Amino acid sequence: MDQFDYIIIGAGSAGCVVANRLSADRNNRVLLLEAGGSDNYHWIHIPVGYLYCINNPRTDWCFMTEAEPGLNGRALNYPRGKVLGGCSSINGMIYMRGQARDYDLWRQMGCDGWGWDDVLPIFRKSEDFYRGESDLHGAGGEWRVEKARVRWDVLEAFQKAAGEAGIPATEDFNRGNNEGAGYFDVNQRSGIRWNTSKAFLKPARGRANLTVLIKAQVQRLLIQDGEVTGVEYQHDGVAKQAFARRETVLCAGSIGSPHILELSGIGRGDVLQEAGIETVQEVKGVGENLQDHLQLRMVYKVTGVPTLNEKASSFLGKASIGLEYALKRSGPMSMAPSQLGIFTRSGPDKETPDLQYHVQPVSLDKFGDPVHAFPAMTASVCNLRPDSRGSVHVRSPDFAAPPKIKPNYLTTQSDRDVAVRAIRLTRDIVSKPSFARFHPQEYRPGPAFETDADLERAAGDIGTTIFHPAGTMRMGGDPDSVVDPRLRMRALKRLRIADASVMPTITSGNTNSPTVMIAEKAAEMILRDNR
Repeated sequence: MDQFDYIIIGAGSAGCVVANRLSADRNNRVLLLEAGGSDNYHWIHIPVGYLYCINNPRTDWCFMTEAEPGLNGRALNYPRGKVLGGCSSINGMIYMRGQARDYDLWRQMGCDGWGWDDVLPIFRKSEDFYRGESDLHGAGGEWRVEKARVRWDVLEAFQKAAGEAGIPATEDFNRGNNEGAGYFDVNQRSGIRWNTSKAFLKPARGRANLTVLIKAQVQRLLIQDGEVTGVEYQHDGVAKQAFARRETVLCAGSIGSPHILELSGIGRGDVLQEAGIETVQEVKGVGENLQDHLQLRMVYKVTGVPTLNEKASSFLGKASIGLEYALKRSGPMSMAPSQLGIFTRSGPDKETPDLQYHVQPVSLDKFGDPVHAFPAMTASVCNLRPDSRGSVHVRSPDFAAPPKIKPNYLTTQSDRDVAVRAIRLTRDIVSKPSFARFHPQEYRPGPAFETDADLERAAGDIGTTIFHPAGTMRMGGDPDSVVDPRLRMRALKRLRIADASVMPTITSGNTNSPTVMIAEKAAEMILRDNR
């Protein structure tokens, strides 16, 4: 019972996809291990429930970063899904592919088969787009994409003001160049979250050749003569082992995948030695190259236009919100964390958009806090292609101990320059007639921050993660890359990595659907290579 053809570690955004595709061949015995529990928690499925899933140990690993010098010494909560569906069960549900330029750059970096023309068919394969099939979109796939079921006057005004600032309107951010302003499309079905557990795992759960274990946390990989033969994991408090005849597929994400490798003695020798772990194989790239999108959450008080702050602050307002969702599956309870999106350039020197806005008709100090007691909205803006690079590394031999996460935000002058530009651009947008009529007053960071030095410091004060860690197991055509373009780990045989950790550079947008694409492509390559 402990022998399988394939073992998949992590039933998150990637693992659910890989499990579905590999188990579709009834001749493959597949084991899927998930450290978290079932996704039967009601707040997973109600879109606004992300507020109750983040920083909840039932659904989140509840990681924290180290104190960040670029954030003026602050440490950040660093949510990662610990549940079936992984981050797709707690994320913002935004369907975003990134830009054609992202994938063409991967190809230029030696990742053959990963250019835009290569990956577009993979995106289309699993997509079920609400407008139907086209050259750019798929229909009938597992990954449902729908139009957001909410509209706000304050958001419409911000979009018009963006147009007055030279940013055109768009109805589709997923055509290869996502420049423009418009409402995000979302991974929902009729106002309910659509995670990878529902989309990919549930249809496969009845297959006799697929075994799914929840609350099964991997302690280490089993390695013999340079090959991964299986895994050791803890299930119901008991240490167990399972063996893979063909391959083990690591889908634990940009934090979990390098952590598991280092627990297994694979990584930088100095890091392993400091953590008290014997080095089995030195691989210097494991846990390095961490990239993330840092959002600058600018808040503006407004007058003369309704915001969610007022509605969410009264009993009658909350009751009306609940009633609308119960009757129509629309309104604030159906909202992704961000509704209006804008992609634009921080300056004329940028080839394609390097800024992304997540605009919301609500304001609060941080996720999970009460909304502000005054009418306000949030214009959150992030640098899509940061130059800063961080790391994630094992802290101790104890597999239950959280890893050390150091994103190193704003550690390059180029990133600080883009942050200053982003704040100035936001101020320009809100000054345009369509939005200025609401008499916006900058609450965060505040008008007292004026010079470039002031704004650099302000960025450190208001910057926070937008939950897109990537790149810690870099794919490439060079011998220093951790995995090759077929996602095979260079240092170990019979091991593949299939999650956002393999991204050489982070995609220009939300990273969940690119992770689904990576998993789709990984499964195709695994099946082809094991014929």
